[in-house]
Amino acid sequence: MPKLTQYSKGSIIYFNGDLDDRVFILKQGHIMISEIDIETRKPVETTLNAGEFFGIKSALSRGPRRETVTALDNAVCVVLTVPEFEKYFCTNKGLIMRMLRIFSKELKAIHKKTSEILNESPLSTMDSNALVTGLHSVAKSFYEDEKWRSCLDACSRLIKADSSFKSDSEIKEMIKTATANLKTQKQQVNKDPIEDGEQTAVVSEYLSESQTKAFDTPAFSRFAKTYEDGEIIIAEFEKGETFYLIQRGLVQLTKCVNGENKNLDILNPGELFGEMAILDNSPRSATCVAKGKVDCLEFNKENFEVLITGTPQIALMLLKLFCKRVFDQTRRFKILMIDDLSARLGDVFCMFDESNSLPPVDIPDSLKNDKTNIEKRRFFALTKNDVAHWAGIPQEQAKEEFEKLINKGLIQVFDNFILVTNINNLRLYVENKNKLTLPKKIKKPEAERK
Repeated sequence: MPKLTQYSKGSIIYFNGDLDDRVFILKQGHIMISEIDIETRKPVETTLNAGEFFGIKSALSRGPRRETVTALDNAVCVVLTVPEFEKYFCTNKGLIMRMLRIFSKELKAIHKKTSEILNESPLSTMDSNALVTGLHSVAKSFYEDEKWRSCLDACSRLIKADSSFKSDSEIKEMIKTATANLKTQKQQVNKDPIEDGEQTAVVSEYLSESQTKAFDTPAFSRFAKTYEDGEIIIAEFEKGETFYLIQRGLVQLTKCVNGENKNLDILNPGELFGEMAILDNSPRSATCVAKGKVDCLEFNKENFEVLITGTPQIALMLLKLFCKRVFDQTRRFKILMIDDLSARLGDVFCMFDESNSLPPVDIPDSLKNDKTNIEKRRFFALTKNDVAHWAGIPQEQAKEEFEKLINKGLIQVFDNFILVTNINNLRLYVENKNKLTLPKKIKKPEAERK
């Protein structure tokens, strides 16, 4: 049951850095939210009035608080657990649309800032020629990676966007080579069939029983789509018109950076993707590829609002997704704002340690037997190029910065992973290079915050 909690004037409701999964509704009084603006590195304060929510993003994304909240006078808050908030959220249509618009707007803003820091042109401002050029780079990157099915799909989408590429000699050669290699792969699969259970990690994953019941109705059957291994579901740079809910299988997210494919994430059953294009009418910001056979539900702009207001499960999934992505994108933006490049690289490891989102590393026996700082060392399934990408640093420029971390004994680089010898020491190194402490005296401008 939600409970009323009283806070006296000047008391702290929660601190920056706290792990706290509560959601608050201010019922009476006023509170002040104090935080550091990542971009300007200046303190910011926001006053909330009765009736407003706070603490939602960190609670739903299960991350640490990024602000300190203080009662300006004797305040009363309704305090909800995440399940209690979810129940309240799903029964309030007005709140559903309001929250989704607020967080989608915030996510769009942080995407824009990140693009500006990386000197990338926002997709929404690209002309048709630039978008076709982008699709061409996606097709070529899959070709270079010998991802033949994905290459063919990307070429098909490129030709659909600009029919002149149908007679382009480079594209014709890519299609010819990819088709031949794909045929050879299929013949090999037929010759050496996969044993039962070998693909269990891909094909057996499915929605939970409660989620299955929610979407296993005739009303949803018309949205069902199936994709084969390597098939592109949505392509980076294309205009977004649909979004998806994964029912079965895994989906690989990739982004074409300087002509090379970068793996961003792997999505599991029950997750949504493609939703940002629905909300802000922008082209796709990443390519989504079926990793094994994938069953999913496809929705479009026309039924979007009716769908989420009539199906609270999807609305709640979207809200959680927005909160998580705002949280993650803000964390990466913080990395990009660090001036010292070696500290920027170091903070990438700190970010992944906080999120624990990388796959496990197959640790060599020599390192398993080494018990030095065993509780503080971390293994990351990253290459130097991966880390440089997340830090927004050109690979050549990053080499010297990696040497600084190696020479200080903070990291050890191996072929398929990187070892952080002591995560606490690395955090201190980053903090000392990038002091973003909150000053004791803060100005008190009023601003509206949702």
